[in-house]
Amino acid sequence: MDSGGHRVRLNAVNWYGAESPDFVVGGLASSTPAIIARLIRELGFNAVRLPWSSQMLESNPVVGAYALTANPDLQGQTAMQIFDQVVNALAAEHLMIILDNHSSDAEWCCGDDGNTLWANTAYPEASWIRDWQAMAQRYANQPYVIGADLRNEPRINATWGGSPATDWNAAAARGGNAVLAVNPNLLIFVEGVNYATDLSGAATLPVNLDVPDRLVYSAHDYGFDYSGLSGPTDWIEQIAPRWGYLVTGPAPQPFWLGEFGTCNTAGSCVGSVWFSAISSYLGEYKVDWSYWPMNGTQSTGATRTFGAPETYGILSPDWSTSALPSLITALQELQTHGGAIGPARRGVGCAAVY
Repeated sequence: MDSGGHRVRLNAVNWYGAESPDFVVGGLASSTPAIIARLIRELGFNAVRLPWSSQMLESNPVVGAYALTANPDLQGQTAMQIFDQVVNALAAEHLMIILDNHSSDAEWCCGDDGNTLWANTAYPEASWIRDWQAMAQRYANQPYVIGADLRNEPRINATWGGSPATDWNAAAARGGNAVLAVNPNLLIFVEGVNYATDLSGAATLPVNLDVPDRLVYSAHDYGFDYSGLSGPTDWIEQIAPRWGYLVTGPAPQPFWLGEFGTCNTAGSCVGSVWFSAISSYLGEYKVDWSYWPMNGTQSTGATRTFGAPETYGILSPDWSTSALPSLITALQELQTHGGAIGPARRGVGCAAVY
């Protein structure tokens, strides 16, 4: 809800890169933060999920000039100085911002890469909590920063309950409460386990936060998670026990699809059974969502090449236009289908998104 008590539907996009070994959002070799932020708004999105890594925050290195060739004024600045300017550019366009602790070590997700839990040897839980409190404090006076996505895709050895060493449910409560102790207005986004695909445990073991109306459960869903879908009903039956029950079950909860995306290399990407099913579902049930990603090019990382075309991105490799017109058309239809609203006013983040 916004400060006036009106429903705010998050029609968001992911803008990655700051969590990578480049320590800066993608696209600044081709464009400026202000231009990219304006393009996000002009394409109809009202929010941005902005990944960062613990390594970026704690080491705060000077960003390499190779990643900033279109921004000579940013060259020589540190990662957090530039991150601040990205946040401010998004806020200037009245775009809501959800900060996403994507990883501990700066790296491309995913797999068994040392970032499977919310902490690791180099960045233990105490550091994770301290880092989150630092980010919450840093943007406490920026009302367009509305949320904290506590951790991207807990996976492999992450559990919902069980051993304290792997219990993401309990860790999320500790992390969320630590954030709320600094800024009680932030929404706390908690992803499921198994690469954020599984929130089944929340049915009997919910996350408990000290401040009411701040919890938002979050899942990720991609076409490659499925094999041989026969149609929308098949997909709905598969997601229902994992996270769909949070949307359509007898006790709906605040929910956000924090990532979903498809290829941009052919029209068939948008024409798949999975994309048709998920688009219809998000529109029919007015689900809040965030498309992965906005990026027109890759950032540095495992299996990634800086500057190579991002084959899942909304934007073209020069970051100036749509990579696949039919994709942006489908997303713009989704933005308005089901009563979505435009950019929120200042003062958002005063209550959970229902």
